Amino acid sequence: MPGYEPFAYRVTKSGEVHISRVGRLVTVVRGPAAERLIARLGDDGASDQAALQRATGNYKRGNER
Repeated sequence: MPGYEPFAYRVTKSGEVHISRVGRLVTVVRGPAAERLIARLGDDGASDQAALQRATGNYKRGNER
């Protein structure tokens, strides 16, 4: 599905990154990992989705095409 972006994120004032998928909170990234993730986000949708997938662990399950 072109343009489908299942992951969304929100950066809080305290520097946490709240990652949700289809409206449900999946994980919260804090500390140095959050800083690295924030630095990678914002370039384009596809690279943001890849970074969010890696951060949640929902990445490379073996059935990607």
